[in-house]
Amino acid sequence: MRAGRNAMGLKTTLALGRIARAGVLSLLFAAVLTPPTAAQDHSDPTETQPDARPNNPEMTAIFEADQAARKKPDIDWEKVAIEDAARRKRVGELLDAGALQSGDDYYHAAFVFQHGDAPSDYLKAHALALLAVSRGRKSATWIAAATLDRYLMAIGQPQIYGTQFTKRDDGWSQEPYQRELLSDALREASSVPPIAQQERQRSALSERDTGE
Repeated sequence: MRAGRNAMGLKTTLALGRIARAGVLSLLFAAVLTPPTAAQDHSDPTETQPDARPNNPEMTAIFEADQAARKKPDIDWEKVAIEDAARRKRVGELLDAGALQSGDDYYHAAFVFQHGDAPSDYLKAHALALLAVSRGRKSATWIAAATLDRYLMAIGQPQIYGTQFTKRDDGWSQEPYQRELLSDALREASSVPPIAQQERQRSALSERDTGE
């Protein structure tokens, strides 16, 4: 009898073991087949969904005024500097209020701060340009490069893209310029002309001034 009970106990133990293993396998398959929840989904929605944020009309008007001020004949730069400061102040208020949301808004704001007069203005412009790219304004890659160059030169460091040209007594210059840091392929990806084209542009500027 005791042998029979032991045999039955062994069979019961084996059966329970098979049930337990089956349960573990079921849980493993469930873990593989169950789709991730929203909290587990780490994909970037901007990669697949278009940016539908509306543009701020006031920001658009400020940007247009910023550009128009630089297209007038016989520009009074002292007056423009005063107007630029007022535009930066207002754009800063719009940013602080969360009133700017679209890629175009950040693109326009980047140009306004690029026309600042302090390294912090240029660094802020660079941050805004990066936001513009992330929200769908792909052409903001150029202003992102230009604002970084301008910031670097403002703190006494060489530019790396070659977007900044400075008029000196002996002609136009891009120095200091660390040309070798980035390849022309990376410049092209940022909508910046290659070094050879930059050289032609710099020479053309110097020749134009010589002929005046």
